[in-house]
Amino acid sequence: MTSPEYSSHFSIANIPFGVASSKNHPQPQCVTRLENTVIFLSVLQRAGAFSQISSLPQGVFDKPSLNDYAALEKSTLREVRKVLEVVLTEALPADSTEEIGAVTLHLPVTIGGFTDFSCSLNHMKNGRRAILGDDTPPPGFFHFPIAYNGRASTIFPSGTPITRPHGHFYDRTVSSEQKPVIYAPSRTMDWELEMGVIIGKGVPQLQGLNAKDADEHIFGMVILNDWSSRDIQGLEMVPLGPLNSKAFGTSISPWVITLEALQSFKVPGTKHEIPIASHLEDETESCYAINLQVEWIVDGKATVVSQSKAQDLHWNGRQMCAHLASTGADLRTGDILGTGTVSGMTDGSLGCLLEITKAGTEPVALSDGSERRFLQDGDVVRMTGVVGEPGSGVGFGECVGELLPARRV
Repeated sequence: MTSPEYSSHFSIANIPFGVASSKNHPQPQCVTRLENTVIFLSVLQRAGAFSQISSLPQGVFDKPSLNDYAALEKSTLREVRKVLEVVLTEALPADSTEEIGAVTLHLPVTIGGFTDFSCSLNHMKNGRRAILGDDTPPPGFFHFPIAYNGRASTIFPSGTPITRPHGHFYDRTVSSEQKPVIYAPSRTMDWELEMGVIIGKGVPQLQGLNAKDADEHIFGMVILNDWSSRDIQGLEMVPLGPLNSKAFGTSISPWVITLEALQSFKVPGTKHEIPIASHLEDETESCYAINLQVEWIVDGKATVVSQSKAQDLHWNGRQMCAHLASTGADLRTGDILGTGTVSGMTDGSLGCLLEITKAGTEPVALSDGSERRFLQDGDVVRMTGVVGEPGSGVGFGECVGELLPARRV
């Protein structure tokens, strides 16, 4: 079940999309949300709400995934939004609605591919300073948004518990200079605050894409928690990059917030001081004023440990899409592109524990009176996002997960 706490995020100005089921609607299907009411779109379609939209396929909302809907032309999606802006303020069919607490929310899309970028200059510098003592970004960072391909099959909807992974890492409890490599449950579990860009209409192989045209291929955005094992990551990233340190679990918020809902909150993006390739050029207002927050919850007591802004990213979602397609790779409906950790420049705005604790050397004081350097079993991480100023009526709800003990091997 889902908390009704975020009613204010889902005003008529939002109109998000998700997938839900309930006792009265046992098959997962496409829904939207108005405040704390979940609306089953297939019921509205059968009642004729979208009859004037000839380009909207019959039964498209009956599916257990938004993929078929998200793949439609943006002109069709905009027509659906206009209809919903009217219909949702009128009397709805009785069998079309459920209260948020009565439904189960599922993954909103079928995810074929997951690429995780590193678009924050602040995170790049803070992380490298914490680990290497040198905050110089890698040479490619200012030329293109760097990334690695993650594991789509371990992306879970908000509320799904995450199990502490086993892996290989250096045993730093051993006093000898040469630390042995062991296989054991991770000892340094972390979260990473990110945004996820969800591909709508796909881009075929070898077609390429310019950043300025990418909005036609972006269905919307979600909050993304890229759970990370820092000790496993520290050993496996030399020389290839993350694998098992991040492949055990990634959480996303269940409501896709469309670009149409975000349109009024566009702000200028980063001005690049060195020339970049033409397909990455994006001089218009190309970022969104999304205020993000992370709470670390221990024994029911929440501590706000991060507040950052999505517009502080050095590279934006459109540039991520353009870079991935620049070699001729396709973009498929439902693919998720993570922004990488969203970090600001000051304490209180850092987007992961690696930065906040300076690689575990400085503990965090929590509301329950404890001090922690990394996550312990039973800890809960809750991420939220509000677009523009509080009260705008547009938000992402929550992305929440609890860390469970490692499985027995």
